[in-house]
Amino acid sequence: MLKARTSERLTVLFILGSALLNFPLLLLWDHEATVFGLPVFPAGLFLIWGGLIIALAWMLESNGQ
Repeated sequence: MLKARTSERLTVLFILGSALLNFPLLLLWDHEATVFGLPVFPAGLFLIWGGLIIALAWMLESNGQ
């Protein structure tokens, strides 16, 4: 039962990551704007990527509890 739930959560995380890093949503922030001196597009990509890694680590580490 626990493996099935983890598998479902990982599948949902994969689908969410694929949707967030897909072409139409990336066009929303492809502007010449900066936030704290950083370009919005690369900073946003890095934040999404880091968030997905943190969510994956949290899911896999909390699996044993």
